[in-house]
Amino acid sequence: MWILFAGASRPDAPYWPGRRWLAAVDAMAWPTAWVLLLLRALPEPGGVVLPTMSAVAALVVVGRLRRAVYANHHYRFTTSRWCRAVGTLLVIGWMLKSMLGA
Repeated sequence: MWILFAGASRPDAPYWPGRRWLAAVDAMAWPTAWVLLLLRALPEPGGVVLPTMSAVAALVVVGRLRRAVYANHHYRFTTSRWCRAVGTLLVIGWMLKSMLGA
């Protein structure tokens, strides 16, 4: 038996001038970074992995760019999400380092 609970939907993101263009840059930057990291990580003859991942990244860019430009009120910035997570880990590491006296 399945019990499903519907949570409240997230409110629309606030609009400010330049948000649409910054969202478009954010939407294209992360999948492009995936491909660039893959280029650096793979050995020279990448085989079928590099073209396949590039095609997947291109499809992801199209979807993210469509949401960033045409449905901007639903777009959430990936950069802010990752910066928040990394910042939290840095603060925890700094606190542990200061508590241990290292």
